[in-house]
Amino acid sequence: MFRKIFIVAMVLFILTGCSAPVTPTNPPTATPLVHVKLPMGYIPNVQYAPFYVAIERGYFKEKGIEIEFDYSSETDGVSLVGANKLQFAVVSGEQVLLARAQNLPVVYVAAWYQKYPVSIISMAANNIKSPMDLRGKKIGLPGLYGASYIGLRALLYAAGIQEKDTTLDSIGYNQVEILATGHEDAVVGYAANEPVLLRSKGYAINEMRVSDFVQLASNGIITNETTIAQNPDLVRNFVSAFRQGLQDTINDPDTAYDISTKYVDNLKQADPIVQKQILGTSIELWRAPVLGQSDATAWENMQKVLLDMKLYTDPLDLKKAFTNEFIQ
Repeated sequence: MFRKIFIVAMVLFILTGCSAPVTPTNPPTATPLVHVKLPMGYIPNVQYAPFYVAIERGYFKEKGIEIEFDYSSETDGVSLVGANKLQFAVVSGEQVLLARAQNLPVVYVAAWYQKYPVSIISMAANNIKSPMDLRGKKIGLPGLYGASYIGLRALLYAAGIQEKDTTLDSIGYNQVEILATGHEDAVVGYAANEPVLLRSKGYAINEMRVSDFVQLASNGIITNETTIAQNPDLVRNFVSAFRQGLQDTINDPDTAYDISTKYVDNLKQADPIVQKQILGTSIELWRAPVLGQSDATAWENMQKVLLDMKLYTDPLDLKKAFTNEFIQ
C-alpha cells in the first residue's frame, strides 16, 4: 500500500513540475526602432497630414521606424541623403534629376503628389486664361529656382513660349499680397496655397495648373543607392507606412485634419474652413489608382524641361533616378 501511495505522489510531483511556469533567465528585449530624421522641405503644415496620420496610428512604429521631422530646406535634404548621411527626404522631382546630374546617387522611391502642384494665378480682370496670354506679362514668383520656377518654365515650354517673352520678378513668398495690390500681372504659387487663400479673401482669380498642360514628376520620397542596396527592407517598410497614412488621409480628411492639429502649432488658431480646403485641394493632387507609383512619362517630361533650361546638358538614365520596386 505504501509503495502505491509513493508512486502516485511521485507522478503528481512530476506532473506539477512540468506544468509550472518557467521564468527565463534572459527575457527577450524589444528590437530598437530605426531612427529616421526626415527633411520635409517646408514648415509644419496640414499638407503633411499623411505623415502625421502614419505616426499617430503607429504605422511607422509597426514597421520598426521612429520618425523625427526636420523642417529644413529641400536642397539640404537632397544633399544629406545623397551623401548617405540621412536615409530619406521629401523632395520635388526636379531636385532628384538635378542631384543626379551632380553625381549624387539619390533615388525616388515613392510618388506622393501625382500632379505637379504649381499654379499660375492672376486676377480675373487681367483676362489671363491660357499660357499664350502670359506673353509680355509681368510674372512674380519666389525666385528663379525651385518647383515654382520649374513649373512656370514647363508651362511656357509646353506653350512654345520663351522665358524672354515674359518679365519674371523675384518677389519672395508674398504672392497673395503682391497680386492683390496689382504689382504683377500674375504670380506663381502652389495650387493648394495661394489660390485657396485668394479665393477665401473674396478675390476673383484665374488659375492655370501646370498639371493641366504637362505631366511632371512631383513631390515624393527619396533615398539613396547605398540604403537600397544595404537595407531594402527599411525602404520597403518606410514606403509602406507612408502609403498607409496617405490612404487614410484620402479616405477620411476630417480625421486627418484633427490629427494634424497635434503637429502643426498654429493650426487650431487658423480658419478651419480655409485649412480644410487646402487639405482637400492637396488630396486632389495625391490621388492615383496605385498610391506612390511613379509614371515614366512624368520623368521624361521633367528631363526635357530641365535640358531646355540648360540646368544640365547630358540626358540622365531615368531608370536609375526612380523606381517602383517598393510599391507593393
